[in-house]
Amino acid sequence: MAATDETGPAGRNTTVPGTPPPVGPPTDPAPRTGARMPRWLPRAMVLALALIAVFQFGSWAFHQLTGLLINVLIAFFLALAVEPAVSWMAARGVRRGFGTFLVFVGVLVVGAGFVTLLGSMLAEQIIKIVEDFPQYLDSVINWINTHFHTELRRVDIQENLLRSDWLRNYVQNSATGVLDVSAQVLGGLFRLLTIALFSFYFAADGPRLRRTICSVLPPARQAEVLRAWEIAVNKTGGYLYSRGLMALISGLAHYVLLEFLDVPYAPVLAVWVGVVSQFIPTIGTYLAGALPMLIAFTVAPWYAVWVLVFVVVYQQFENYVLQPKLTARTVDIHPAVAFGSVVAGTALLGAVGALIAIPAVATLQAFLGAYVKRYDVTDDPRVLGHRGSGGTSAFGRRVRGLWAQRRPEDDGAGSAAGAGAAGAGAAGSGAAGAAGPGEGGTAGAS
Repeated sequence: MAATDETGPAGRNTTVPGTPPPVGPPTDPAPRTGARMPRWLPRAMVLALALIAVFQFGSWAFHQLTGLLINVLIAFFLALAVEPAVSWMAARGVRRGFGTFLVFVGVLVVGAGFVTLLGSMLAEQIIKIVEDFPQYLDSVINWINTHFHTELRRVDIQENLLRSDWLRNYVQNSATGVLDVSAQVLGGLFRLLTIALFSFYFAADGPRLRRTICSVLPPARQAEVLRAWEIAVNKTGGYLYSRGLMALISGLAHYVLLEFLDVPYAPVLAVWVGVVSQFIPTIGTYLAGALPMLIAFTVAPWYAVWVLVFVVVYQQFENYVLQPKLTARTVDIHPAVAFGSVVAGTALLGAVGALIAIPAVATLQAFLGAYVKRYDVTDDPRVLGHRGSGGTSAFGRRVRGLWAQRRPEDDGAGSAAGAGAAGAGAAGSGAAGAAGPGEGGTAGAS
């Protein structure tokens, strides 16, 4: 009988009756041709690219218009400064535009007259300095030869100076920089014209501008905007008042000095020092003191040194005594806040920021003060900087307790002396333990 191979194809395909057919190996599904992109993804990518493009364009436009924005900001504060005078004339029947024109003409006339007098004086003094320069040089050379035993001569110094490479390079650089200086002068004049034009429109059309801004705001917001505008006018006027008062004090002080030294053109120089030192921030003090020193040098070289010493001393007095008090009273901000605002304004906008920082911070402080709720301060001595008795005794008890733990042999005797009524050392120690180690240490120490 032939043997059957159960492992053959017939044996593998045979199934037992009544049992389910075997499950074959899983077949792989059809391969995917590719996942579909979500419908929102293209729109999100386009929106992101559009936002990036708008941001880049806005950043570029802001950097291009920074100069114009600064000019508009200066013009706005100038309009706030002349607002009281324009409103006063408008209240008396003068048309607002004509009143603004009169104010600007008055400021222009005063400024032009001051510059004309100062320019004529400066030109005369420069001519005098150039004519008398050989005499000054001879006097300096004689002083040096006398004190240092040298043999300098003015002719040798002039020849060395004319033949020096430094003078040749300086003349060449000055000749090439004439066009740059002319361009800067023209740019400055155009900037002044732009500021004057915007400030005139802001002051003449102030009511219309406020009405336009308030027309897009609800009534509650309109009242807040008008109140903020009024606060800005008051603070800016107070700031200019303080600056004008400091300019007057500075001018009088320097006038007394210049008259005492018999320096020519003392009134004009005093006005120069007062105006420039107060209304040109950061470098105004140095510009203001340089011209009186130059004029005093024409009288006597040592007079220039005295003027320099007086300018330095008065500047310290103004910075630490006069300016903080006047600024805090007229603008109603703390002297430290005023100084910090000037530093921050200089860091952000340079000299312009230093000029408008104090009135801007004062306006913001006064406006936000209405929204800050204040409470009555309790009668606590720590408010005035005095340490309370409770805090001091608690700290003392801790220190004395630590000291008592380090000296246990004195604790029993001290506690007994503190107890008094018990009379026994153990009872005194028990009382000290009940009262606390601090009090026992205190009694022992006493």
